[in-house]
Amino acid sequence: MAETDAAAAQQPPQIQMRVLGQFIRDMSFENVMAQRGASGDVQPDVNVQVNLDAKKRSTENQYEVAIKLNITSKAKGMDDVLFVFEIDYCGIFHVEGVPNEQLHPFLLIECPRMLFPFLRRIVSDITRDGGYPPLNLDNIDFMALYRSELARQQAAAQGEQKADA
Repeated sequence: MAETDAAAAQQPPQIQMRVLGQFIRDMSFENVMAQRGASGDVQPDVNVQVNLDAKKRSTENQYEVAIKLNITSKAKGMDDVLFVFEIDYCGIFHVEGVPNEQLHPFLLIECPRMLFPFLRRIVSDITRDGGYPPLNLDNIDFMALYRSELARQQAAAQGEQKADA
């Protein structure tokens, strides 16, 4: 019996994550081409910028995670903007069993992975309803995004240290 207790004590805590809710906090779709009265077949050149944010909520083990997309579509080979789409999509998560040193990457990698399929559908629907072919976003590698943001922050911190010296 003592061996079973010792084995249970050595096992890492069970990670639990539940999506409690998800919602659009803010959204804007500016249909520039339609406002100008322009029409015709145009090949779009789409630029997608992704930002992530996570914060603790007042309730224990609850976190709010936001994916912010800024999508600009221009006519290929021209500077004519077709549309600008900005969306701030949030999820409320209950997270337990994640060690403190791993919580930040967990919130900015695993939680956005859960939200992304729903966000992708919204982007597809809104662009289609705006008169364009549905924009089906490619998968986002949230781990690579997280690592590149860490590298950017470290480079910025090193740049500040050199400037102070």
